[in-house]
Amino acid sequence: MLKEVTIKGRLIDAESRCVHWNSRLDIIALKLKCCESFYACYSCHQELTHKDHATHKYNINKSPMEHVILCGVCKNTMTFQKYTSRSFGEADQEGISTQNQPFCCPFCNSPFNPGCKLHYDLYFDFDHRDHRDCEN
Repeated sequence: MLKEVTIKGRLIDAESRCVHWNSRLDIIALKLKCCESFYACYSCHQELTHKDHATHKYNINKSPMEHVILCGVCKNTMTFQKYTSRSFGEADQEGISTQNQPFCCPFCNSPFNPGCKLHYDLYFDFDHRDHRDCEN
């Protein structure tokens, strides 16, 4: 059974979409280290905390096992590596290649917004050269 996790933000539905990001693909929430909470997006965090504290991000290289992504559809949490593995064409748990599958949840296969990679630097600290998904 999944542990219930609260998603914070200016939500418009139960799948983590918010007033800022609400396409059918905007279904992830991201965990910020400063609050140890999942937020629908960075703007939601800034608005709800009234910028009353500095934003602290997880260092993906130093905390690789930290669950920092939540799928708004199935509510499973995952590490950054697990989250990005479906976009690289790696093998899934059964050893089946994910090469031709869309960027999606490794648990429920709900498609994720591939454009989220453009905002990784708002949530995470890491050397971009260490992550293939951050190229371009």
